[in-house]
Amino acid sequence: MSAWVLPDHIADVLPSEARHIEELRRALLDTARGYGYELVMPPMVEHLESLLTGTGEALDLQTFKLVDQLSGRTLGLRADSTPQVARIDAHLLNRAGVTRLSYCGPVVHTRIDRAQASREPMQLGAEIYGHAGVEADLEIIELAHACVRQAGIGQLLLDMSDVRVIDAVLADVPADPVWLARVHAALAGKDQAELDALSAHLPSAVQRDLRALPSLFGGVEVIEVAQQRLTPSARLQAALDNLRWLAAQVQGMDVSIDLADLRGYAYYTGMRFAMFAKPDAAAPSASPMELVRGGRYDEVGAVFGRKRPAVGFSLDLKELVQAVVPRPLQAAIRAPWSTDAALRRAVADCRAQGHTVVCVLPGHEHEVDEFLCDRQLVQRAGAWHLEPL
Repeated sequence: MSAWVLPDHIADVLPSEARHIEELRRALLDTARGYGYELVMPPMVEHLESLLTGTGEALDLQTFKLVDQLSGRTLGLRADSTPQVARIDAHLLNRAGVTRLSYCGPVVHTRIDRAQASREPMQLGAEIYGHAGVEADLEIIELAHACVRQAGIGQLLLDMSDVRVIDAVLADVPADPVWLARVHAALAGKDQAELDALSAHLPSAVQRDLRALPSLFGGVEVIEVAQQRLTPSARLQAALDNLRWLAAQVQGMDVSIDLADLRGYAYYTGMRFAMFAKPDAAAPSASPMELVRGGRYDEVGAVFGRKRPAVGFSLDLKELVQAVVPRPLQAAIRAPWSTDAALRRAVADCRAQGHTVVCVLPGHEHEVDEFLCDRQLVQRAGAWHLEPL
């Protein structure tokens, strides 16, 4: 095997795509700043116990481990920035009121979680700390929507669920973690036979509710169907009321509900959502592409000694650029290479005005590169002029 072959699901990013990712990074962070979000930059490595605090087994399995040569302690390469941002909110900022934070940087995964995914996503996200109401949930959804629109994607599907629904169904059921994990997996896979087997020993009302959950997906009318079919409780009512309110407030997206979707169950404490790019008319049979994940995770800061309401979202910029039309080459000015002082001043003036100037080195006049040179500096009557090519 060649020494230059990269590990599976790790790839170089070449100029056109790298430029697109960087332009999106700037635009999306500016979008978040427009909503009042402050930028933070957590480190790539941390002590493992801090990095995995409160995140459950799933993130542990996704995290690369290494030994710190200075202290001998185990470090981890971050697989998700959210726990780090929670630590910053709890320990470094320690504000009494609402805190809005955004971030962007690479994370590294030991394995992929879906086909064609990268093990080195460029994760961009935003978090609100300190407000437990649905107003913060809606703001995060609207900010995520604004970011995806900024990238150039118009047709979107917002899929929502709430982990308090399954919590309400199983509220009075003593359950060991292994059994509970199997129930969650069966619900996520809508495996009715497995659910029947796992719930055979449960009270009839719980069996009935578990059997109903896999069919409770579709449009917003699912909320009313769930209201009628599931056993009433205060926790269930709160979850359905929140979903109903959010669905009514969301604008510019189609909304779907899937009450059996338990991805990230151990992480989320309330509403969770995903945004999908809908297939265009040219490929109507294609599956929607998931672009954003988010939700409420009020427990994320508890292990740092400061349990605060929290809701946020994240996306992978590398995946996002795959869902939009590639950007055209950047316009530029071509100039001959020379030590002529007047030419050097003309080049410097163009660059000071924000233009890209490519100086053509001797013998390379016909090479094509990342830039589209549509103007050139030419010398006429002893002076350098900018002319179209």
